[in-house]
Amino acid sequence: MALLVVGCTTQPTTSTSPKAGAAPTESFSPTDIAWIQLMIPMAERAQKLTDLAPSHAASPELTALAAKTGTRLHQDQNRLRELLKLAGVPDTNPHEGHNMPGMVSLPTIEKAGATTGKAFDRILTDALRAHFTQSTLLCTGERTQGHAGEAKKLATTIAKSTTAQIARLNEVRPA
Repeated sequence: MALLVVGCTTQPTTSTSPKAGAAPTESFSPTDIAWIQLMIPMAERAQKLTDLAPSHAASPELTALAAKTGTRLHQDQNRLRELLKLAGVPDTNPHEGHNMPGMVSLPTIEKAGATTGKAFDRILTDALRAHFTQSTLLCTGERTQGHAGEAKKLATTIAKSTTAQIARLNEVRPA
């Protein structure tokens, strides 16, 4: 699905090496690795935008949503990086400099950084909506096409979170 289109590099299927005393883990497929390597920069970019909200947003509700989203994005990045480590794949960004659907672009971050008030709120909500929507789509692809249970479980968790965040965004979205 979407993951097959966005994979920029061929990744090997890796068998994981268990940590001392840990049970063996399953192998990660190229789809699992591509999903992880795309979700990390997507979360990083979205977090850069949410970090601007306290000093740029007009809406206190949107500021609170951005804070909660930023915390969640940070947690997701940590979990995704743990999966990379578990898969034996280096933490590199094959998507460096790319702008893909749902990924907050660097020009959007720059524009948001130079904007305050309701104009910032519109930039933030539009970018977060696109991010949440694409994240949900990518997580669906991982859940249906991925191999590693741990990656699929995280995809389910992230998809549930983004669905809830879209609902909350609908409640606080500026006119």
